[in-house]
Amino acid sequence: MPKKPVTHPYTDLQAFERLMLLIATFVRYPGVGNSDLNNSIEPKSGGDHDALTEVSVRLQEIARDCGIDLPTYSPHTLRKDLRTLRRYNILDNRMYRWGYYLGTGAMNLGELQVAFNALSSQAKYQQDPQVNKIYQILMQRLRGLNLADEIAYPVRSQINRAIIYTDPQEMMADSKYRGTLFERLEQLETAIIRGQAIEIYRSRNPYQKGATEYLNIYPLQLVYSDIAWYLLHEDYQNGHLAVSRLDRFTEHFKQFDAQERGLTLQWQSLQVAHQLLEAGWGLYLGGTEEQRLERLGQLDFVNVTVRFFPEVIGFIQEGEKRHKNQKISLGQKTPDGKPSYLDYSLKLPPRSLLEFSRWVYRFMGSAQFLTPKELVEKHKQVAQELLARYL
Repeated sequence: MPKKPVTHPYTDLQAFERLMLLIATFVRYPGVGNSDLNNSIEPKSGGDHDALTEVSVRLQEIARDCGIDLPTYSPHTLRKDLRTLRRYNILDNRMYRWGYYLGTGAMNLGELQVAFNALSSQAKYQQDPQVNKIYQILMQRLRGLNLADEIAYPVRSQINRAIIYTDPQEMMADSKYRGTLFERLEQLETAIIRGQAIEIYRSRNPYQKGATEYLNIYPLQLVYSDIAWYLLHEDYQNGHLAVSRLDRFTEHFKQFDAQERGLTLQWQSLQVAHQLLEAGWGLYLGGTEEQRLERLGQLDFVNVTVRFFPEVIGFIQEGEKRHKNQKISLGQKTPDGKPSYLDYSLKLPPRSLLEFSRWVYRFMGSAQFLTPKELVEKHKQVAQELLARYL
């Protein structure tokens, strides 16, 4: 006997069109149903936000754009459609608390352009080899869009350029190859996400010549700063936090058999590290005992004041958020009504004085340390040494 045809809930044309238009709605309006979005549809009654109310409104918009006269459906019907999409893995089987979107398509075209610009800069200037691969893949996929040129145009850019080799293939092409931790980026990122302890080997240390060593650490974050990529890490034994330049490590990479500690502890350590970075100046997080006292709130900070003169006053004034503890005060005015000097004051942990001094030295004769005394004397010494080189 011939098999009896099996009916399907979407055999009816109207039901099928509703399902297709619902998918199109999620494509056109990623995040639809999120009450926090600026373009969300607020409930007319003033009650709690209903995600399906906004979905229904956007669904009708898509239907009109397609020239389809679609009835207004109840939330119950739309929920059945959502179950269907989950059944076929078009939607994930989870709560969509921040709006609906398909797969990883969580951005609209405007948001994609901003994100793509950041990706482009990181690939071109910070020379992240993994990001560069992703960038090339996305460029190929975006060529099919009519707006591909607009999305790819670098409206925003971050042109801080890496001064080191980061791509092993580029190193080999330029006959500059040396095995560095850039060879292990994928394993390193996996260890960061899992909270996996690893062993790496520092082969160069320009601040302490000959101080090469194996480090047992929890890697916390890859950080780009100014000219290079760094690894923010935590000592496996004592919890000491530090920032180290990635290219100063070899490709040596060994995972410990110890249990992975997971993201919660990773987040906690990362937060502490960034609190230290915010309190200080630069990337140095201090020695073991100094950092321990600072984290306990038992370390005395140093009051630092630098006087800047007219040539650079405008530049210093512009940095209104250069440091969270800074205070700027203007000196007495000259006959032309402009300040004769500017005093820049802040409190810093002792670990940051060297990096802060290097920043001040950039301004040459337009800067003068007022406090503390040791920085005043050091600045005098540096100025004398500089003058001696020109005599």
